[in-house]
Formats: sequence, structure tokens, C-alpha cells
Amino acid sequence: MRSKNIMALVFANTGDESLTELTSFRTMGSVPFGCRYRLIDFMLSSIVNAGIYKVGVVTKRNFQSLADHVGNGWPWDLARKKGGLCILSPYSYAEKGGVYKGKIDAIYGNLLYLENSTEEYVLITDSDFVVNADIDKMIERHAQTNADITVAYKSGIEGKTFIELDDDKRVSAITVESEQPEMGRNVIVPMFLMRRDLLITLVKNAYRHNYIDFELDILQREINNYKIYGFEIKGDAMLINSIQSYFDANMMLLNKDFRDKLFEPTRPVFTKLRDDMPTRYGYDAKIKDSLIADGCVIEGEVSNSIIFRGVHIEKGCKVENCILMQSAHVGKNSTLAYVVSDKNVSIKEGRTLIGFKTFPLVIGKGLSV
Repeated sequence: MRSKNIMALVFANTGDESLTELTSFRTMGSVPFGCRYRLIDFMLSSIVNAGIYKVGVVTKRNFQSLADHVGNGWPWDLARKKGGLCILSPYSYAEKGGVYKGKIDAIYGNLLYLENSTEEYVLITDSDFVVNADIDKMIERHAQTNADITVAYKSGIEGKTFIELDDDKRVSAITVESEQPEMGRNVIVPMFLMRRDLLITLVKNAYRHNYIDFELDILQREINNYKIYGFEIKGDAMLINSIQSYFDANMMLLNKDFRDKLFEPTRPVFTKLRDDMPTRYGYDAKIKDSLIADGCVIEGEVSNSIIFRGVHIEKGCKVENCILMQSAHVGKNSTLAYVVSDKNVSIKEGRTLIGFKTFPLVIGKGLSV
């Protein structure tokens, strides 16, 4: 199987409802991460690192920020005359109208995009995972097992959708838990590889029965009719399904070993570049165990924090265990701990804002506190 014979569908809004504090004005895929990235960067980069250069990004709502970020796909080498990146419609099929209700509805609404494509295989992914996936190995596994569908999974991480495997790594069961996420089982990493014609057939059949859930209404129902195999993701993978998981994933970047594994040099993570001046540090500034982007002005104390581009922290401030997104401003003599501030937040002079490690305090986009 050749990588160039594969296209990809990336769902940008999956999981929006689990991170409403940050997705009220944007998609899950465009949620900022790690000083300079957006969540969708990791899947787009994994895709192009495998030599896949036709990518349809399926949107739903609040996708202006996403469209601005991905543009024509140039940072990922997806600005091409043939193939390349395409922003797909958020609307379901004309008979139903309105925004799609699930993946099946969304794919059916964009069947023309699939039917007019020439690639033999389709890779379907979400954007709510932080992972640097070796998709080349997934492709090899799909060919070796002669699978109809290959499902990526990771054991020992938090999740709600699980698979059980037999001795040959063939999927024997798929379950979805409606309660709190669990640890220690084989969690589905939302990456599915199959033939394009098979996907079209399965989606058309499911649509006729008013099914909407891809994992349950296609994979689970067809588990005995098709050869569905698992592919284990090596390295680190984190599902972003809550503010807590978002906070923890960002804080993991302060661990050098984790950074080295996530930003594997042979599989670089690309993003849209925004040039800015170097960060300026005041005479009394103190920095410890933090990641700080360019364009900042740091005059106070910062420790164990993720500081995005253009943040200004004034004199006398103490910022600890925080995530401050682009252009946040922290007034003099303020104290922040376990705070997640969205873009363009203004914190007035002398404020004390304290969250908890297990319950970070979130400040919405553009708010003044």
C-alpha cells in the first residue's frame, strides 16, 4: 500500500462539548496548546509525515479560528494544485438540512468529496488527541493483516471508548462507557483506516437506518462482518476531554523526556508561524521550569507555567502552575496559581486568583478580571 494512495478526513469539532470553556468561540481542533500550537496540528503533522497529501477537514461550528489557522494548508505542505487541504461543509445532507449530528451524518453530507476522489484508502481521525502518531506503521499493519478496517488504540490512558483484542490483535469487542473516563484498558485513539469504497458503502447503509455514531453504529455493528484489527500507538498519547486533561497535557510539556518523545525529530510537528520580537525579561524577573513563547514581556516571577505569545506579566507578579494564552496581561502585584486564561484576558493590578491542581480556574476569552 502506498501512502500517496490514501486520503484523510479530520474532524475538527469532536469533543467540543467536553471543553466548553475553551470551545465557545472555536473548534476543538483550534484550541491553543503548548505556547504555539493548536490541537489539530498534531494530527495534520502525523498525516503529512506519512506522505498523505489530500486532507479534508470536517467542520461543524465556530470554525473561523480554525480556518484562519490552517489557511490553505501551507505550513503542512498541503497547499497543492492536486489534493491538498480542503475545508468541508458542516451541513448534513439536504434531505435533513442543518448541521450534522454525528460522523456518519457528516460523512454522508460530504459524499461527493469522497466519491470524486481517486485514492483507494481513507484515514479518518479526530482532533482531540495530543499524539505524534507513526501512521506509516499503521499502514504497514493494515496491509500485513489484510484488514478491512484498522483501529488505533493506546493502553493505560484515560478514555471512554474501548476495544478488546484476541491473540492476533483482531478486535473482538467495542464498548463505550457513559460514566467517568476509565484507565488501564485499550482506549480507541480516533484513527481508522479502510478502503474508500468500503467507507462509502458503510456510511450509506448506516444513514438509511438513521445511525449517527461511527464507533457504535458502524464498527460495533459490523464487528463480525469485517476483519477489524487493532494498531497500538507507541509513545505518549493524551485524550483532551476536560479542562483537567487539557491542563495536565500542557504541564507534561515541562518534562523534557515527554517533549523529546512528542516532538520526535524524524516526525516534526508543524504549525502556522507568527513571527514576533524576542521575549523581554525585566531586571527583577525570575523564571523557573516554564515554557515561554516569543513576544512576551516578563517583569515578575513565573514558575511551572506555559506562557503563550505576547503575554505581559508586570512587576511584583507571581505566576505559578498557570497556562496563559496569547496576549494575556497580568497587572502589577497579582498572584496566580493553577489558572488557565484564554486569549486577550486582562487581570487587573493586585488580583489574587487561585485554582487547584485538580480543578484549574478558567478565565474566558477577552474577559477582564
